[in-house]
Amino acid sequence: MTLNEASASASSLSVRFWGVRGSIACPRPDMARYGGNTPCVEVRCGDHTLIFDAGTGIRALGQTLTETPNPAGFDIFLSHCHIDHIVGLPFFAPMFMADQVIRVWAGNLQSAGGVEEAVRKLMSFPLFPLQVEALRAKLEFRDFRAGDTIQPRPGVTLRTAPLNHPGGATGYRIEYNGRALAYLTDFETGGKIDPRLLELAKGAALVIVDATYTDDELPAHAGWGHSSWQQGVQLANAAGAGRLCLFHHDPDHDDGVMDTIAAAAEKMRPGTIVAREGMRVEL
Repeated sequence: MTLNEASASASSLSVRFWGVRGSIACPRPDMARYGGNTPCVEVRCGDHTLIFDAGTGIRALGQTLTETPNPAGFDIFLSHCHIDHIVGLPFFAPMFMADQVIRVWAGNLQSAGGVEEAVRKLMSFPLFPLQVEALRAKLEFRDFRAGDTIQPRPGVTLRTAPLNHPGGATGYRIEYNGRALAYLTDFETGGKIDPRLLELAKGAALVIVDATYTDDELPAHAGWGHSSWQQGVQLANAAGAGRLCLFHHDPDHDDGVMDTIAAAAEKMRPGTIVAREGMRVEL
């Protein structure tokens, strides 16, 4: 690697999607083009690896991360601990690597005993055969309050806000080297743009939003804590954001439905992308 290439790598900001589906994994042929794994998004800030949510998609990500040692460790930021966002954590291969450091963060669990308690519940009988003590990595559990500003790695700033979701959830704005992206899932707007979400999305180069439903589907799912892709367009427009990415796809939306949504979203807001497993976005 040349000096210029090393400099470019250190300043790069990129996103890769490993799981894009909401609620439950959908390993079906008619879901294959967009993907059936539940939420997991890898964000690379130079040499730093940040992971947002630990759904079933984190298993494939973990397999790739074992190929190159990472002495700085990995940071996993949970939007919340509903099962579709955390079920893949015990299958994250670096968890079983000695001397690997893994920091698990959550912003809405202090009143419920904290993120460590949530992970221990997941990895306990009769739900799981192994307990946390079986993992070889050094685990660090870090609780914060949604609304806090965090600096998890040198040069990386995360601004956070609470989301309107049953049991609570956390939205994130990741800032690195003069650029920003927002990760906003799962939330319900009630038809009004939350000013806290607007602040996280303001001027971001990429905004990843919960787009589980269409506007027509929303009334039947009131109180479920999710949004429509049309509401995502409204948020991105109001925030003056760059690219919009639709995420957390409904498990009943097969590839044909997603194609229809993608075409409609492109017409409403040109440049909108629909998250697919394996998709990379360079910012």
